[in-house]
Formats: sequence, structure tokens, C-alpha cells
Amino acid sequence: MSKVSKKSLIATAMVGALALAGSNIAAADVLTDLQKAEAKIFKQSAKSQNKINSIYEQTQDLLADYRNTVDEADVLRGYNDHVQRMVDDQKTRIASLQKQIDSIDGVKQGVVPLMYKMIDALDKFIELDMPMNIERRKERLANLRDVMNDSNVTVSEQFRLVLEAYEIEASYGGIFDAYQGELDLGDRTLTADFVHMGRIALVAQSLDAKNSWLWNNETRSWDELGDEYLKPITDAVRMARKQLPMDLTRLPIFAAGAK
Repeated sequence: MSKVSKKSLIATAMVGALALAGSNIAAADVLTDLQKAEAKIFKQSAKSQNKINSIYEQTQDLLADYRNTVDEADVLRGYNDHVQRMVDDQKTRIASLQKQIDSIDGVKQGVVPLMYKMIDALDKFIELDMPMNIERRKERLANLRDVMNDSNVTVSEQFRLVLEAYEIEASYGGIFDAYQGELDLGDRTLTADFVHMGRIALVAQSLDAKNSWLWNNETRSWDELGDEYLKPITDAVRMARKQLPMDLTRLPIFAAGAK
């Protein structure tokens, strides 16, 4: 081989080496570009994933809010139904009360005249009855008439007081009681001790225990008693006042129709 040929081979080899080196450089540049592109893609992908995660979390929050809203709506719906039932019940009660109120005027129209009749009847009864505690009974009757004219007293309270007066009058029939008061003998009036056993007997005795009387309901007057009744009446007064223990005693009784 000539020298020229050898030089040509060396040159060819050098050209080949340079071509190979140039190809390696080009490949390195492409690889770098690929790596950059991949890094950019990864970066964009991470941003997209973060956005997706954020949207997902917001979606979950909105879903939870929606469920809470639905639950609250169910609770409110149930409560509203309960309130409506209560309102309906109250309306029914109000209607019933209004009906009762409307009927009160009719009741008053019947009760008020009845009370006046009851008071007049009680007045007549006291006038015909034995005069035990007569002043107190007349005072109670006068108070009843005052109450009937008092607009501040309700009809129900007026009726209660009238019934109470009747109960008190009825109780006199079973009371053993003594009290002090004025004795009207017609020609004179004196302070005396009175004692009555229900409506069986009503007697009076002067404070000095020297005179005693028996009420005669037929003549509406006091009959004077003999001295034999002085001590029994004194004992009866003391027993009624609980100053002596209860015991048998002899009291005069007026026999109806006796001459």
C-alpha cells in the first residue's frame, strides 16, 4: 500500500470518528430535550393532579353539606309536622273554650235570678227560725246582698258565697254552742248568755245567773223559766265553752202545740 493510500485510510478513519462523535452529540441533545419535556409533563401532571385532588375535596365537602342539608330538612319537616299538630289541637281547644264562653251568658241569665231567690228564701228562713246567733246571721245575709251588687265579684264567686251561707245555716241544726249577746224581752233589753242544742232548744241566762228564759218559736218570744233550770243552764253554757267536760244535763224543751 502506498503512503497516499495510508493517509487516505487515516483520513477516512478520522472522518468516521468525527461523524460518530457528531452523532453522539446530536443524540445527547435529543435525550436532554426529551428529559426536559418529560420533566415539564411530570410537572404539569402534578399540577393537574393537585387540581383534581382539590376539586375532589371540594366535591366531598359539597356532598357532605348536601347530606347535612337533607338531614336538617327532614328534621325540620318532622318538627313542622309536630308543631302543626299542636296548632291544630290548640285551635280545637280554643273553639271548645269559645263555645263554653258563648254559653256562659245563657247560664248567667238562669243563675243570677236563682241566687236572688235563694237569698230571699234564706232571709225568710232566718226570720222564721230560732234566733240563735241572729245578729251574725243577719249580717251574713246583708253581706250577700252587697256582693250581688258588686261588679268586681264574679258570678261564680257570688254563687259560692250563697251556697256557703246555706251550708252554715244547715250546720246550726247540729251545733251545741254558747255565745253572749243582747236579749230582747220586749219591755227591756239586757246582755245574756245564750246556749242552743241544734234547733231543739234555745235558752238564755242573765250574766248574774239569776234569771233564765226559753225561746218559744210559736209565739216568737222568750218564756221565763223557773229557778230549777238556773244551774243546768249555767252548766250547759260552761260545757259548750269547754269550761266543763261534757256530761248529761237537764235543759227545757218547748213542745210544739203545748198549751
